[in-house]
Amino acid sequence: MIDLRSDTVTQPTAAMRLAMSRAEVGDDVYGDDPTVNSLQDMAADMFGFESALFTASGTQANLLALMAHCERGDEYLCGQQAHNYKFEGGGAAVLGSIQPQPLMNQLDGTIALAEIEAAIKPDDIHFARTRLLSLENTIGGKVLPQNYLAEAQALAFHRGLKIHLDGARVANAAAAQNLAISDITAHFDSVSICLSKGLCAPVGSLLLGDERLIKKAIRWRKMLGGGMRQAGILAAAGKLALTEQVERLTEDHENAAYFARKLTEFDEFEVDLATVQTNMLFATLAPHVDAESLAKRCRSEGILISPGKTLRLVTHKDVSRQDIDKVLRVFKLHLQA
Repeated sequence: MIDLRSDTVTQPTAAMRLAMSRAEVGDDVYGDDPTVNSLQDMAADMFGFESALFTASGTQANLLALMAHCERGDEYLCGQQAHNYKFEGGGAAVLGSIQPQPLMNQLDGTIALAEIEAAIKPDDIHFARTRLLSLENTIGGKVLPQNYLAEAQALAFHRGLKIHLDGARVANAAAAQNLAISDITAHFDSVSICLSKGLCAPVGSLLLGDERLIKKAIRWRKMLGGGMRQAGILAAAGKLALTEQVERLTEDHENAAYFARKLTEFDEFEVDLATVQTNMLFATLAPHVDAESLAKRCRSEGILISPGKTLRLVTHKDVSRQDIDKVLRVFKLHLQA
């Protein structure tokens, strides 16, 4: 199958499978799984933080960050399109009693600094206490500029806020700018990084922060049922995700750009090439094209897409240039039928 639904569908590499089979393990709830500890120490050192915590998912890592930064009745600021606001089940509100304050994302994915400033609540018993600014990079495949991150960091500091990065695809943001991931994470008090999207590990994310934050996060992880035992089997793949897969991401970006350019040759698709900055593209279908019918035809040809009037198409390790050419042929045949 050629699966374009997401980069979450990536298969672990042969090297990952071998490392998993040979991983030295212990009980991570006791803190004595050597492979988990090695991954956490390696990540903290690579990305410039005091501590790191291996978690089951990006949703869990984000929730732990929000609950470690904020108390009941506090508030975090984020974008309307932020994953930890829109696509994580309302966990901050349901489980943390933390109020999200969503703000409009600009076309480039940023949140206007003036709107952030205006949304910070005064010290008044009528309002939730604004404690945290949460940004996402990449967001919708778009890269937040480095100068924007510096300005947002300065704003948060001067207003007494902490700043968190949902960095599920921060490796893509770094690869797209030819930067080290640490150049991006340096602007944040905490960062979540997904290992199981474009980096190809089968399971897991990391939360990075100072020792105090990670200590709180460990307690919340246990309370939320996220304590894993012989998790080194998973962490072994996570180590290779960070050491062997980051530089490869540029291939995915090149394939997405190629795919987008080819789609602009179809009258039935509208693609804004300026927004195709990493491994994700959005193609709006002409009104007469039935998305469900297109998806059904694709499935019959061994291609998986998520139907909708705007298709989100995601490239990753398991989608080659030849695969994209096949998808284009199937699209063409279907639209000509």
